[in-house]
Amino acid sequence: QVQLVESGGGLVQAGGSLRLSCEASGRTFTYYTMGWFRQAPGKEREFVASISWVGGVTYYADSVKGRFTISRDNAKNTVYLQMNSLKPEDTAVYYCAAARRVGVLSSPNEYTYWGQGTQVTVSS
Repeated sequence: QVQLVESGGGLVQAGGSLRLSCEASGRTFTYYTMGWFRQAPGKEREFVASISWVGGVTYYADSVKGRFTISRDNAKNTVYLQMNSLKPEDTAVYYCAAARRVGVLSSPNEYTYWGQGTQVTVSS
C-alpha cells in the first residue's frame, strides 16, 4: 500500500530555515500530484504547496510564496519542502499528501494518501 513518511520538522527561531522530506513508497507515482499541507491548533488544514511528479509543475499558497520551495527527487521517490524566512505563524503540523491525478490541487479533499505529519514550531 502507499506510504508517505515525513521527516525534518523541529523547533527553529523566526527567520530560520527547515527542510521537510516526504518519502513515498508502495506504487509508481508518475501521474500523481504531491502536496504539502499544514494544520495549526484550532484551525483547518490548509494548502501550502504542490508539485506534479511528472513535469515538476509547482503551485504555492500566497502565504508562503517566495519563502518556501517544493521539489522532488524521482530517483529517491522523495518530495521536499524547503522553508526559509520562517515566521511564528508558520507553526503547525505539516502533512505530505498524494493525489491520483495531475493538476493544480489545493483542497485536502483532492488528495487520497496522507502521511502522519511532522511538527514545525517557529519561536519569536
